[in-house]
This record gives sequence, structure tokens and C-alpha cells, in this order.
Amino acid sequence: MTYQICTQCIMDTTDPSITFDDDGVCSHCYYFESVRKPAWQPTKEGKEKLDHFIAELKARRAEYQYDCMIGLSGGVDSSYLAYYLKKNYDLRILAVHVDAGWNSEQAVSNIENIIRSLDLNFYTHVVDWEEMKQVQRAFLRSHTVNQDTPQDHAYFAALYKIAKKFNIRDFLVGYNIQTESILPRCWQGVPAMDAIHFDYICKSFGGFRTKRFPKLTLFDTHVYYPYIYKISKFPPLNYIPYNKSEAKKLIIEKLDWKDYGVKHGESKFTRFFQSYYLPNKFGYDKRRAHLSSLILAGEVSRADALQLIDKDEYDSQLQINLDMEYVAKKLDIELEEFKQLCQPIEGDIPSYPTSEKVLQVGRKIKRLFKI
Repeated sequence: MTYQICTQCIMDTTDPSITFDDDGVCSHCYYFESVRKPAWQPTKEGKEKLDHFIAELKARRAEYQYDCMIGLSGGVDSSYLAYYLKKNYDLRILAVHVDAGWNSEQAVSNIENIIRSLDLNFYTHVVDWEEMKQVQRAFLRSHTVNQDTPQDHAYFAALYKIAKKFNIRDFLVGYNIQTESILPRCWQGVPAMDAIHFDYICKSFGGFRTKRFPKLTLFDTHVYYPYIYKISKFPPLNYIPYNKSEAKKLIIEKLDWKDYGVKHGESKFTRFFQSYYLPNKFGYDKRRAHLSSLILAGEVSRADALQLIDKDEYDSQLQINLDMEYVAKKLDIELEEFKQLCQPIEGDIPSYPTSEKVLQVGRKIKRLFKI
């Protein structure tokens, strides 16, 4: 494929599914305008919708211990969300952190400062490290794209189970269209909550089934929690003006938050995965999608984004080597094997069983019964 870059954002042909119109504007820009933008309401009307949602939430939860739950990673989005909800609505929040073994020292400090400054009730789930290592080694040896699946699956499975433990049904999330409207499907790999895919990787490349690892079945994810328990996910940041640069300044001032320097720097593994593993092995640089989202949201110019994408995430080969040694040692993988696992993939990306066929049947049933 001849290289091409969008004339409006900075998405390019490192996404093999991208298309361009006669003016060089890419399919991601069109998707943003037709699908993402209508759901993004950082306006007076959006704020009124958020106010109405919060008022109903408080009334509905008046007899319970908590109004809602949030996940707290120590990153910008979740930290700002905690501040905004507490200061503007004085919600009774249960803040939950899932420790998958990769927290940076700064992340721990940031979380502690947020909890103390906002006087939040806090619950931590620590994932069994021996099983987390097993799962991560299996995923690395499978050469799948989404190496964050073990952390992400543990995160959501633990959150859902904690919600049930405390009888909470409203999960307010830090996801926002402002910074996350673009991400090519092939860069994401198989969804982290795909239980069939998860189990296949663990069994085929690790020879085990998880016992203590927080995990959701296909039934849990697609039937029990959404339709029987009726957990609800709501993104408040999509209904207010949310500028990530300004949000950083605010939480630095109000919560003594420290900047990680890179996106997802709160997790040492995710930092390495997104900064080195994905670009080196598959040619996928998630900064390109993130910056393109900011361009379309009007937060950065295309010219500035092009300058930022030209800068290496790592300052030196020495830092790459240090991080590679750290991750390999922590996962109990021989360094030479780990280096090989990070090498550019030859041929097609491997494909493994997923839940898609089952979900297709489920979607047909939903349409038939208008669920």
C-alpha cells in the first residue's frame, strides 16, 4: 500500500483499513463527524443533561451507602472525573483501584493524594500476581495485538464484582470523546472482555486455566451484568467542556497530582506496551490516534500534532533496554526470549477463537425480541 496521511488529522496507512476521499480526508474523520460528534455534548444543553442525570441518581440512591462507583487509575481522566464529581455534586463515591502489579510509584502517590484531598471512600483489589504473570506470558507468546488484555480484563471484572458487593449499579467512567474518539479496530485487537479468546490463549500458550484471576464469563459480560444486575456505565466528561491540558493543570494544583510525561504512564507495562512493543512489532503508534482525536476536538493543531508524533517516546536506546529488562524480569521471562517476542511480526497477525459467532446469534435474538 502506498503511504498516505490524512489532510485533516494525522491518521495514516499504518491503519490498513483506512480510506481517503478525493481531498485526502480519512474515514476516521468522517466517522467522528457522523457517529462520535453527535454523542459529544460539551455545551449548556449537555451540562443540563448531566445535572439531570446526577439529580436522578442521588434520588434513586438516597437509601444506599453510595451513589456511584468510579475506577481510579491515577491517570488524568479518572483523577479529574473524581475531582469534578466530588466538588460539583458532592456525590457519595466509592473509588476503586485494581492493582494488577504494574503501578508506577507516581501512580500510587497520585491515588493517595486524590483520596486524601477529596476525602473519598476507597477500595483496592490486588490481582494475584502469580496468575497475572502466567496470563501475561501466555498473551505475549501468542503474538496478539492487545497485550493490555490481562490488565483490562482484570480491571473490569474486579470492578463489576465490587459493584455487586456494594450494591452499586451506576459506574461513572472517565472515557471521553475529546481525547479518545479515534482508534482503528485492528490496533485494538480482540476486545479484552472476550472470555472465549481469553481462555483459549491461557490454555494454548500457558497450559492453564485461571483460578484466582478476576474474570467474567461470556454470560456475565453480555447478559448478567447489563440485563439482570443492570449495571450502567455513564461518561460525565462527554457532557462538559473537557480540555486535557487544563485538566492536568487543575489536578496538579488541587490534588498535588504529578505528571507521568506519557499517556498511560501510571502503568509501567502499558507505557512499554504502547511506547515500544506496539510500534516496533506491528507498526501501530497509538499516539497518532490520540493526537488525531485532539485535532478533531479542536484541542491541538495538526501542525503541532505532526511535530509531536515525530518525537520518539523513548529518550534513548538505554531507556528501552532498561524497561525491557524490567518487564522481562518481572514476568519471569528470559531476556532473550522477551526481546524476540518484541520483534516485528512476520506475515499475518495470528487469529484465534473469539466470541463473535455467539454474539452474532445474541444480536439476532435482541433484534427479534426488540431488547
